[in-house]
Amino acid sequence: MHFLNQAVAAIMPARLCHRQGFIAYHPIGSTIQSIAYLSYLSASELKAVNFLASIKKRSKPLWVVAAGCALIGVVGSLDFLTGYELGFSLFYLVPISLVTWFRGLRLGIMICLASASVWLIAEMSAGISYSHPAIYAWNTIIRLGFFITVTFLLSTTRRALDREKELARTDYLTGAANSRFFSDFVEMEIDRSERYGHPFTIAYIDLDNFKAVNDQLGHATGDQVLYTVANHIKKNLRKSDVVARLGGDEFALLLPETGLESAQGALAKLQHGLVEEMQRSNWPITFSVGVLTCIDTPSTTYEIVRLADDLMYSVKREGKNAIKYSTYTAKKQKKKLRRN
Repeated sequence: MHFLNQAVAAIMPARLCHRQGFIAYHPIGSTIQSIAYLSYLSASELKAVNFLASIKKRSKPLWVVAAGCALIGVVGSLDFLTGYELGFSLFYLVPISLVTWFRGLRLGIMICLASASVWLIAEMSAGISYSHPAIYAWNTIIRLGFFITVTFLLSTTRRALDREKELARTDYLTGAANSRFFSDFVEMEIDRSERYGHPFTIAYIDLDNFKAVNDQLGHATGDQVLYTVANHIKKNLRKSDVVARLGGDEFALLLPETGLESAQGALAKLQHGLVEEMQRSNWPITFSVGVLTCIDTPSTTYEIVRLADDLMYSVKREGKNAIKYSTYTAKKQKKKLRRN
């Protein structure tokens, strides 16, 4: 289904806005829920997006289950045509494994039931007879038990792999994205900005006096502070925004499709809410924030994160607990290069 993701990306960027007048757009194979702003998309583009979204949503279960059922039919037919002298038990595991891996435990068990039933029908149609009719039921139950055991093992393995993938891109303490995953998001937003010419904003947040909290109240309290901060940020930003813990007591935010004015309103409110959250718990924490809005497309992720970091450190030098805003434009960068 990768081609569907490319098709959607080709006709629609993440049209995101803090203003009113947007509609929800369901994600297509993405961890970020996008928002499509109506004024940016034509009727034909919206129709194309909805059509591709419906294909993406429905095609995977349809083709996997259909393929599984077809394979069961093929194996059952071969089992019947070759008679009882040749065993085909191993081949029934192919559709079972396919459906379980891609569609999960519930549909996997349903395919197990279908496989056991087809095996029984093929056996009876081939003329196999036992000393007692109950043996048919016994053999079918044993086969079904074997199939379900394999299904549970596959489902557990798939969940473990998914969990490992999630851990590889999130911070274990706060549940926020880690620095590597954040860089990937920023690179995608840079590409989108270059193509469509829309701004985005990076915010770099440092917790003032965090070391004092760790020293005086203990590392357990420090961990609780970090979790509370990340949780508050996630609750008070859009689903399309990305929050990441870059290490220690530093967080970064990516606000796609967000200009300077929208960023000022959102981040001022966020910082005020964070300070109130700290005061409720009697933690002497405040927040120094550097905010960089990219009007033009930057060359690298490192460059804009460094610039936002510089803004944050200038806040700390000037007394902490404030926000400093700046914009990234090609003209500004050319002037800096000339000075150097």
